[in-house]
Amino acid sequence: MADKRPVAIITGGTRGIGKGISLALAGIGYDVVINHVSPAGDAVAALKNEIETLGVRCLPVQANVSVKEDRDKLIAETKEPFGGCDLLVNNAGVAPNQRLSILETTEESYDRVMDINLKGPFFLSQLVANWMLEQKKSHPDKPYRIINIGSISAYTSSPNRGEYCISKAGMGMMTQLFADQLANENIGVFEIRPGVTETDMTGVVKEKYDKLIADGLTPIKRWGKPYDIGQAAVAIVEGRLDFSPGQVINVDGGFHLRRL
Repeated sequence: MADKRPVAIITGGTRGIGKGISLALAGIGYDVVINHVSPAGDAVAALKNEIETLGVRCLPVQANVSVKEDRDKLIAETKEPFGGCDLLVNNAGVAPNQRLSILETTEESYDRVMDINLKGPFFLSQLVANWMLEQKKSHPDKPYRIINIGSISAYTSSPNRGEYCISKAGMGMMTQLFADQLANENIGVFEIRPGVTETDMTGVVKEKYDKLIADGLTPIKRWGKPYDIGQAAVAIVEGRLDFSPGQVINVDGGFHLRRL
Protein backbone atom coordinates (compact mmCIF):
# COMPACT_ATOMS: atom_id res chain seq x y z
CA MET A 1 0.00 0.00 0.00
CA ALA A 2 1.29 3.47 -0.86
CA ASP A 3 2.37 5.55 2.09
CA LYS A 4 -0.03 8.28 3.14
CA ARG A 5 2.69 10.88 3.51
CA PRO A 6 3.12 13.28 0.58
CA VAL A 7 5.88 12.35 -1.86
CA ALA A 8 8.40 14.67 -3.51
CA ILE A 9 10.83 14.00 -6.34
CA ILE A 10 13.88 16.28 -6.13
CA THR A 11 16.25 16.13 -9.09
CA GLY A 12 19.86 16.74 -8.16
CA GLY A 13 18.60 16.13 -4.65
CA THR A 14 21.74 14.81 -2.99
CA ARG A 15 23.97 17.88 -2.72
CA GLY A 16 23.98 21.66 -2.73
CA ILE A 17 20.61 23.32 -3.17
CA GLY A 18 18.93 19.98 -3.86
CA LYS A 19 20.16 18.57 -0.56
CA GLY A 20 18.89 21.64 1.26
CA ILE A 21 15.46 21.18 -0.30
CA SER A 22 15.41 17.43 0.38
CA LEU A 23 16.14 17.95 4.07
CA ALA A 24 13.62 20.80 4.37
CA LEU A 25 10.82 18.75 2.83
CA ALA A 26 11.68 15.69 4.88
CA GLY A 27 11.56 17.92 7.94
CA ILE A 28 7.89 18.71 7.31
CA GLY A 29 6.89 15.10 6.64
CA TYR A 30 7.53 14.44 2.95
CA ASP A 31 8.82 11.13 1.73
CA VAL A 32 11.54 12.09 -0.74
CA VAL A 33 12.94 10.61 -3.93
CA ILE A 34 16.44 12.05 -4.25
CA ASN A 35 17.64 11.83 -7.83
CA HIS A 36 21.38 11.78 -8.51
CA VAL A 37 23.34 11.32 -11.73
CA SER A 38 26.60 9.82 -10.45
CA PRO A 39 26.71 6.34 -8.88
CA ALA A 40 25.56 6.40 -5.28
CA GLY A 41 28.41 6.54 -2.78
CA ASP A 42 28.91 7.19 0.89
CA ALA A 43 27.52 10.74 0.66
CA VAL A 44 24.20 9.55 -0.78
CA ALA A 45 23.97 6.77 1.80
CA ALA A 46 24.69 9.26 4.59
CA LEU A 47 22.02 11.66 3.32
CA LYS A 48 19.48 8.84 3.05
CA ASN A 49 20.18 7.91 6.66
CA GLU A 50 19.96 11.56 7.78
CA ILE A 51 16.60 11.97 6.05
CA GLU A 52 15.17 8.74 7.44
CA THR A 53 16.08 9.76 10.99
CA LEU A 54 13.40 12.44 10.48
CA GLY A 55 10.77 9.69 10.31
CA VAL A 56 10.15 9.63 6.57
CA ARG A 57 11.19 7.41 3.69
CA CYS A 58 14.01 8.25 1.29
CA LEU A 59 14.61 6.62 -2.09
CA PRO A 60 17.78 7.52 -4.03
CA VAL A 61 17.39 7.03 -7.80
CA GLN A 62 20.26 7.36 -10.25
CA ALA A 63 19.05 9.03 -13.44
CA ASN A 64 20.19 11.69 -15.90
CA VAL A 65 17.25 14.02 -16.49
CA SER A 66 18.52 14.87 -19.97
CA VAL A 67 17.95 11.26 -21.12
CA LYS A 68 14.39 10.10 -21.91
CA GLU A 69 14.94 6.55 -20.69
CA ASP A 70 16.31 7.86 -17.39
CA ARG A 71 13.34 10.17 -16.91
CA ASP A 72 11.03 7.20 -17.47
CA LYS A 73 13.11 5.20 -14.97
CA LEU A 74 12.83 7.95 -12.35
CA ILE A 75 9.04 7.94 -12.62
CA ALA A 76 8.79 4.14 -12.66
CA GLU A 77 11.00 3.75 -9.60
CA THR A 78 8.91 6.34 -7.75
CA LYS A 79 5.60 4.72 -8.68
CA GLU A 80 6.62 1.25 -7.52
CA PRO A 81 7.05 1.96 -3.78
CA PHE A 82 5.06 5.18 -3.37
CA GLY A 83 2.22 4.98 -5.89
CA GLY A 84 2.01 8.74 -6.34
CA CYS A 85 3.85 12.04 -6.48
CA ASP A 86 2.65 15.27 -4.89
CA LEU A 87 5.61 17.48 -5.75
CA LEU A 88 8.32 17.69 -8.39
CA VAL A 89 11.33 19.91 -7.77
CA ASN A 90 13.34 20.53 -10.93
CA ASN A 91 16.67 21.34 -9.32
CA ALA A 92 19.30 19.42 -11.30
CA GLY A 93 21.50 21.75 -13.29
CA VAL A 94 25.04 22.26 -14.52
CA ALA A 95 27.34 25.11 -15.45
CA PRO A 96 29.57 24.91 -18.53
CA ASN A 97 32.61 22.71 -18.01
CA GLN A 98 34.69 25.64 -19.25
CA ARG A 99 33.71 29.29 -19.09
CA LEU A 100 34.12 30.70 -22.59
CA SER A 101 33.05 33.94 -24.22
CA ILE A 102 29.89 33.61 -26.27
CA LEU A 103 32.16 34.29 -29.26
CA GLU A 104 33.89 31.00 -28.49
CA THR A 105 31.18 28.81 -26.92
CA THR A 106 31.03 25.35 -28.48
CA GLU A 107 27.90 23.56 -29.67
CA GLU A 108 28.84 20.63 -27.43
CA SER A 109 28.82 22.84 -24.32
CA TYR A 110 25.61 24.57 -25.38
CA ASP A 111 23.82 21.26 -26.00
CA ARG A 112 25.02 19.73 -22.72
CA VAL A 113 23.86 22.68 -20.60
CA MET A 114 20.55 23.11 -22.37
CA ASP A 115 19.74 19.39 -22.31
CA ILE A 116 20.28 19.12 -18.55
CA ASN A 117 19.04 22.54 -17.45
CA LEU A 118 16.03 23.03 -19.73
CA LYS A 119 15.10 20.13 -22.01
CA GLY A 120 15.27 17.58 -19.19
CA PRO A 121 13.15 19.59 -16.73
CA PHE A 122 10.63 20.42 -19.48
CA PHE A 123 9.96 16.82 -20.41
CA LEU A 124 10.15 15.57 -16.82
CA SER A 125 7.53 18.17 -15.90
CA GLN A 126 5.41 16.95 -18.79
CA LEU A 127 5.62 13.37 -17.48
CA VAL A 128 4.88 14.31 -13.88
CA ALA A 129 2.10 16.77 -14.75
CA ASN A 130 0.27 14.08 -16.70
CA TRP A 131 0.76 11.67 -13.80
CA MET A 132 -0.63 14.29 -11.42
CA LEU A 133 -3.69 14.71 -13.65
CA GLU A 134 -4.21 10.94 -13.46
CA GLN A 135 -3.95 11.05 -9.67
CA LYS A 136 -6.50 13.85 -9.53
CA LYS A 137 -9.15 11.50 -10.91
CA SER A 138 -9.00 9.71 -7.54
CA HIS A 139 -8.09 12.76 -5.44
CA PRO A 140 -9.81 15.75 -7.12
CA ASP A 141 -9.36 18.12 -4.19
CA LYS A 142 -5.73 17.32 -3.48
CA PRO A 143 -3.14 19.98 -4.39
CA TYR A 144 -0.10 19.04 -6.46
CA ARG A 145 2.87 21.28 -7.21
CA ILE A 146 5.94 21.71 -9.39
CA ILE A 147 8.85 23.90 -8.31
CA ASN A 148 11.54 24.95 -10.77
CA ILE A 149 14.88 26.11 -9.40
CA GLY A 150 15.97 29.00 -11.60
CA SER A 151 18.74 31.54 -11.12
CA ILE A 152 19.43 35.25 -11.14
CA SER A 153 21.30 34.34 -14.35
CA ALA A 154 17.87 34.33 -16.03
CA TYR A 155 18.19 38.12 -16.27
CA THR A 156 21.83 38.83 -15.38
CA SER A 157 24.31 38.77 -18.26
CA SER A 158 27.44 36.63 -17.92
CA PRO A 159 28.85 36.43 -21.48
CA ASN A 160 31.46 33.88 -20.35
CA ARG A 161 28.72 31.33 -19.59
CA GLY A 162 25.97 32.38 -21.92
CA GLU A 163 24.52 28.91 -22.38
CA TYR A 164 23.79 28.75 -18.64
CA CYS A 165 22.06 32.15 -18.67
CA ILE A 166 19.93 31.15 -21.67
CA SER A 167 18.92 27.89 -20.01
CA LYS A 168 17.74 29.70 -16.88
CA ALA A 169 15.90 32.36 -18.88
CA GLY A 170 14.15 29.51 -20.68
CA MET A 171 13.22 27.92 -17.38
CA GLY A 172 11.50 31.16 -16.41
CA MET A 173 9.20 30.90 -19.42
CA MET A 174 8.78 27.17 -18.89
CA THR A 175 7.45 27.98 -15.41
CA GLN A 176 4.93 30.43 -16.85
CA LEU A 177 3.75 27.96 -19.49
CA PHE A 178 3.18 25.06 -17.11
CA ALA A 179 1.62 27.39 -14.53
CA ASP A 180 -0.85 28.65 -17.14
CA GLN A 181 -1.69 25.16 -18.37
CA LEU A 182 -2.19 23.60 -14.95
CA ALA A 183 -3.49 26.40 -12.70
CA ASN A 184 -7.15 25.52 -12.94
CA GLU A 185 -6.37 21.87 -12.19
CA ASN A 186 -5.02 22.84 -8.73
CA ILE A 187 -1.49 21.99 -9.82
CA GLY A 188 0.62 24.96 -8.81
CA VAL A 189 3.83 25.71 -10.69
CA PHE A 190 6.41 28.09 -9.22
CA GLU A 191 9.99 29.21 -9.66
CA ILE A 192 12.50 29.78 -6.90
CA ARG A 193 15.27 32.03 -8.18
CA PRO A 194 18.42 31.73 -6.02
CA GLY A 195 21.19 34.28 -6.04
CA VAL A 196 24.82 33.69 -5.10
CA THR A 197 24.55 30.45 -3.13
CA GLU A 198 27.18 28.24 -1.52
CA THR A 199 27.35 25.09 -3.67
CA ASP A 200 29.91 23.04 -5.54
CA MET A 201 29.08 25.05 -8.65
CA THR A 202 30.01 28.39 -7.09
CA GLY A 203 33.01 27.07 -5.19
CA VAL A 204 35.29 27.86 -8.13
CA VAL A 205 34.45 31.58 -7.88
CA LYS A 206 34.31 31.89 -4.10
CA GLU A 207 37.04 34.52 -3.80
CA LYS A 208 35.43 36.69 -6.46
CA TYR A 209 32.00 36.62 -4.83
CA ASP A 210 33.33 37.00 -1.30
CA LYS A 211 34.68 40.38 -2.39
CA LEU A 212 31.59 41.37 -4.36
CA ILE A 213 29.29 40.57 -1.45
CA ALA A 214 31.52 42.41 1.01
CA ASP A 215 31.47 45.41 -1.35
CA GLY A 216 27.66 45.50 -1.42
CA LEU A 217 26.57 43.26 -4.32
CA THR A 218 23.53 42.37 -2.21
CA PRO A 219 21.76 44.28 0.57
CA ILE A 220 22.18 41.25 2.83
CA LYS A 221 25.94 40.82 2.91
CA ARG A 222 26.28 37.05 3.01
CA TRP A 223 26.19 34.08 0.68
CA GLY A 224 22.91 32.28 0.25
CA LYS A 225 22.69 28.84 1.82
CA PRO A 226 20.89 25.74 0.51
CA TYR A 227 18.79 26.06 3.68
CA ASP A 228 17.42 29.39 2.40
CA ILE A 229 16.12 27.80 -0.78
CA GLY A 230 14.74 24.87 1.20
CA GLN A 231 12.68 27.23 3.34
CA ALA A 232 11.20 28.87 0.23
CA ALA A 233 10.18 25.42 -1.00
CA VAL A 234 8.50 24.76 2.35
CA ALA A 235 6.50 27.99 2.04
CA ILE A 236 5.25 26.85 -1.37
CA VAL A 237 4.25 23.32 -0.35
CA GLU A 238 2.47 24.61 2.74
CA GLY A 239 0.05 26.28 0.34
CA ARG A 240 0.85 29.90 1.05
CA LEU A 241 1.13 30.82 -2.63
CA ASP A 242 -1.59 28.66 -4.14
CA PHE A 243 -3.43 31.69 -5.54
CA SER A 244 -0.24 32.92 -7.20
CA PRO A 245 0.45 30.51 -10.09
CA GLY A 246 3.75 31.06 -11.87
CA GLN A 247 5.12 33.18 -9.01
CA VAL A 248 8.87 33.77 -8.94
CA ILE A 249 10.37 33.79 -5.44
CA ASN A 250 13.70 35.60 -5.34
CA VAL A 251 15.97 34.03 -2.73
CA ASP A 252 18.98 36.18 -3.42
CA GLY A 253 19.73 38.44 -0.47
CA GLY A 254 18.10 41.30 -2.36
CA PHE A 255 20.17 41.07 -5.54
CA HIS A 256 17.04 41.65 -7.64
CA LEU A 257 16.53 45.10 -6.10
CA ARG A 258 17.76 47.80 -8.46
CA ARG A 259 19.83 50.15 -6.35
CA LEU A 260 21.81 53.36 -6.90
